Amino acid sequence: MRLKWKVWVTFGDAVKLGDGRAHLLELIDELGSLRQAVDRLGMSYRNAWGYLRDLEKAAGFPLLERRGRGPSGGMCLTPEARAFLKRYGQFRSKVESLVVREFSKAFKAE
Repeated sequence: MRLKWKVWVTFGDAVKLGDGRAHLLELIDELGSLRQAVDRLGMSYRNAWGYLRDLEKAAGFPLLERRGRGPSGGMCLTPEARAFLKRYGQFRSKVESLVVREFSKAFKAE
């Protein structure tokens, strides 16, 4: 028996941020490129860009900022997006500890 769970932060009824999309944002910041991030994750560029636009609108703050223009340009996270991802990561870590502890209590004899 094993535990499987997911956590999302939702904005309104439809837009959500979970581990996968948080990872997308982290990769964009790390690699400096949306294209490289979606390639690494095997995602559609168009779908990722649409999701990010929707998330920015729902969150009420910009997530990405451009660095330079042309072939040498790229993207990085805004300070607000970095702070949000940090809070999400801290929250997720605390929830995970609680969930694992409670799962262990409930199913330790099985």
